[in-house]
Amino acid sequence: MTPKIAASLIVAGLATAGFTAVAWGQPAPAPSFVLPLACRIGQTCEIQHYLDRDPGPGVLDYRCGHRTYDKHNGIDIRLLDLRAEQGAGTAVLAAAAGKVSRLRDGAPDISIRAPGAGSVVNKECGNGVVIDHGGGWETQYCHLQKGSIGVAIGQPVAAGQAIAKAGLSGDTEFPHLHFTVRRAMKIVDPFAPDPAREGQCGAAAGTLWSPATARDLAYKAGVVLNAGWAGRPIAAGDVETGAIAAPTQASPAVVAYFRLIGLAQGDVLDLSLVGPRGETLAKVSQPPLDHDKDQYFSMIGKKGAPGSWGKGAYRAEVRVIRGGAVALSRRIELNL
Repeated sequence: MTPKIAASLIVAGLATAGFTAVAWGQPAPAPSFVLPLACRIGQTCEIQHYLDRDPGPGVLDYRCGHRTYDKHNGIDIRLLDLRAEQGAGTAVLAAAAGKVSRLRDGAPDISIRAPGAGSVVNKECGNGVVIDHGGGWETQYCHLQKGSIGVAIGQPVAAGQAIAKAGLSGDTEFPHLHFTVRRAMKIVDPFAPDPAREGQCGAAAGTLWSPATARDLAYKAGVVLNAGWAGRPIAAGDVETGAIAAPTQASPAVVAYFRLIGLAQGDVLDLSLVGPRGETLAKVSQPPLDHDKDQYFSMIGKKGAPGSWGKGAYRAEVRVIRGGAVALSRRIELNL
């Protein structure tokens, strides 16, 4: 999302009835938040972006990494692909008990890169909900699926209660939840909320996440988001839609693909493909990345005549080499 998210929900036509005024200067205990999306980090969802803690034009997440972008004011939790957003969908959950203070619905579920996508100016959040937790604390939930909001302004909600479904509305290219925390209308980083450390990064005590959620959200310097097999070369867009046929004995190729997020400048990707007899079918070491990569798609494969593929287990692996050490790896297997 663009840096306009917070303002767009507050001033761009969202109803405000039911919002309870609070004495912003009075001390109040901070909420303890649960994961605001009904998914499993590392299995069905991942954090794509953290909040940007750099006050200038640079970018720094709370661990001094670059898994964010300039002025990003929340946490992006993305689903693995569009299929997870479709069908039954993935529930967005109230991160703590409170009362619904504002909401908006009616924005279409469409990537801003899709042909025919309309303007999202002043509606960057898309369909959204704001929950007031008292004491000046509130949370905001953006990019919700059109027509999925199941709460009303003024309605009390419990921690973990489903309020909507994750979608593709507003300023986004992939299905995810943008989650923002504010106190007295000021952005707070739930991973490092100490106001004395505003603009700083690095190890810090304290978090607004519940203990169990904090363990699930342990920082990752990079992630293999998707990995799988195809019977032909594919494009990154095929991974998002899931329209990929697995190899068969009749396929013209055996291809392994990997989609990664959070890679850093200088990272080197090593990929290998091994056949059922342990033979190396393909191996490549890519040049160091020339800049940080929010998302990166890579594949390795081998062509062959249909019917020529031996039966057995094929294995593929990607390794991310950072500073001379393996920072990230994933191995997958296919039985033909």
